[in-house]
Amino acid sequence: MLCRAQIVGWPPIRSYRKNSLQMYVKVSMDGAPYLRKIDLKVYRDYPELLKALEAMFKFAAGVYSEREGYKGSEYVPTYEDKDGDWMLVGDVPWDMFMSSCKRLRIMKGSEARGLGCGV
Repeated sequence: MLCRAQIVGWPPIRSYRKNSLQMYVKVSMDGAPYLRKIDLKVYRDYPELLKALEAMFKFAAGVYSEREGYKGSEYVPTYEDKDGDWMLVGDVPWDMFMSSCKRLRIMKGSEARGLGCGV
């Protein structure tokens, strides 16, 4: 009886299945000299994602409300969607965010004016 070791990487995984396993996006912060890359599928909701970003970049996002956006912070978490528009993190339901987020940017509050509701 012939015993063969399975070839690493076989059977091939189609690209659409690879993409469904992980969802890496780049994260930048105004004033920070480096970028990070995170897997969004690790997080279950906005509070969990924001907590991780706050720890990663050593900032406080403040309190989010639909009417006023983020209050109590110099920095505002934003994201670029599939259409290339920048929006506040938290403006859309989590599932919609997960399917449309291309990259994240933590920008200064003064630059985020006009995004979302009342920033």
